[in-house]
Amino acid sequence: MTIADANPAALPTVDPITLSVLRGAFEQIAEEMDTVLAASAVSPVIADAWDRASGIFHPETGEVIAQGSTGLPIFIVVMQHTVQEVLKSHPSATMKPGDVFIVNDPYRGGTHTMDVKFVQPFFREGRLLAIVANTGHWPDVGGMTPGGFTPASTDVYQEGLRFPPVRLYDGGRLNEALLDVMLANMRVAEDRRGDMAAQLNALDLGCRRLGELFDRYDEALVFMAVGALKVRSEQLMREHIVAIPDGAYHVQDWMDSDGIDPDPVLIDLVMTVAGDAITFDLSGSASACRGPFNAPFSSTMSALMIGVKHVFPDVPINAGCFEPFTVVAPVGSMFNPLPPAPVSGTTTETSQRLVGLTMAALAQAVPDLVPAGAFGTGTNIGMGGTVPGQGQYATIFFFGGGYGAYCDQDGLTNGSAVISASRNSSVEVLERTVPILFTRYAIREGSAGDGTFRGGFGVEIDFHLRAGESYLTLVGDRGRFGPQGAAGGEGGAPADHWFHVGGRAFQAEHLTKIDRLRLGPGDGVRLRTPGGGGYGDPAHRNPGLRAADTVDGLTPAGPEVQP
Repeated sequence: MTIADANPAALPTVDPITLSVLRGAFEQIAEEMDTVLAASAVSPVIADAWDRASGIFHPETGEVIAQGSTGLPIFIVVMQHTVQEVLKSHPSATMKPGDVFIVNDPYRGGTHTMDVKFVQPFFREGRLLAIVANTGHWPDVGGMTPGGFTPASTDVYQEGLRFPPVRLYDGGRLNEALLDVMLANMRVAEDRRGDMAAQLNALDLGCRRLGELFDRYDEALVFMAVGALKVRSEQLMREHIVAIPDGAYHVQDWMDSDGIDPDPVLIDLVMTVAGDAITFDLSGSASACRGPFNAPFSSTMSALMIGVKHVFPDVPINAGCFEPFTVVAPVGSMFNPLPPAPVSGTTTETSQRLVGLTMAALAQAVPDLVPAGAFGTGTNIGMGGTVPGQGQYATIFFFGGGYGAYCDQDGLTNGSAVISASRNSSVEVLERTVPILFTRYAIREGSAGDGTFRGGFGVEIDFHLRAGESYLTLVGDRGRFGPQGAAGGEGGAPADHWFHVGGRAFQAEHLTKIDRLRLGPGDGVRLRTPGGGGYGDPAHRNPGLRAADTVDGLTPAGPEVQP
């Protein structure tokens, strides 16, 4: 018997206590995999910022059974598609104990090339019972730009090595030739080897914990529980949808540019609610753009689901919660591009904006459940260079911004990206691993949208290069179109970034995007991230709350003096 045989309608029911225990066991295994991955990774973006995720998957369908709560939500659908792509290339009947597959192809269930995924089958007594998988953001996979993110790529080949689903380990034996080719094409290869080891260790742990779970519980019971959990997740999601008024809800937003052409890029979403099902239609959005802000279909699906989960967080993450949704994204559009369209900005920019637009559509239907617009950009910094006497480095880090206000409370200041559960990289770790010095990390005054409840504030960061030379890349957005307010609240301030090189201060041509800016000692950046939108008429704000903000030195959005 396998998990595929678990049809809750045809099998005895699992008592609620046992079902809850088994759900907790699956989630705890995924959590522990995430913890081990972060604790043993070399790259700060994984170890310190938690840009990773782990999960347990169906051995025949590849459907997600559970993921850890601190893994990045952007992977909730993506990793299911990744495992399914592995199964297409390597059917379960061909898998062996000791196999490990690697894949990062954005067009094979991926996001961008920097998100490297490992997939390992779990066998017990010679039978395949589950699949474990994880993702880690590698700071370099050999693309044109140190750090991986680039606003200037015009095809996916410029964004680094692409791995279709291939065996890295075959029955426990490492494919040394494949690994040699991989590392020969990546900057700071030894760090990449360390990140790979961390991901493999986490998968091994997941398999051991699954073995312990099956030692404690009868296989038939576990399989029934997996099927029942999927059904319950779908039922709970449908119950939420039924409470949403039927109708079509139309929202639009624009990205600053695609990094190549100067024109704004349209995102157009129609959400149609009919009974206990929702259709998301992105047909009105822009065609695939020349720059790297296209979103592979897996990323598009994940972004839409994240937007829903922000509003209905109680629905457990497994394949059941995706069942009530249909997505229309025309082939060749920015939300379902064809290779070789570039995609490196898909996660923190395009997908994050789609999360916000999904929530904006839900806000039209259930306004009391949805906050105003969040900052909606990753403000990703990639850096690579050399330090005299120390060698080469390549890294990636990012910054938070303001969340939108709710109908009953102010927005969060300096929150993480809405596609993630990641953390902002710590200043101390960055200064130790990269030759930079931070001279300012503060709340950005005047960035929060005013309202009955104001939005959260963005942040203001100054740093400069201490030694050697470096190439700096910024991939962001929201420089032209700030986060929107709700119910009469004012919008948050847009991003505002300045570069200081050779004694000259300037902004980038695309405002929030610049590629491989050469820095010398003393050259640096001032980043000012967006604030969140306000909720409700500012005239109705409680005077006590406004007085408290004044005492704290916090002022909502208004005219700012450029640095």
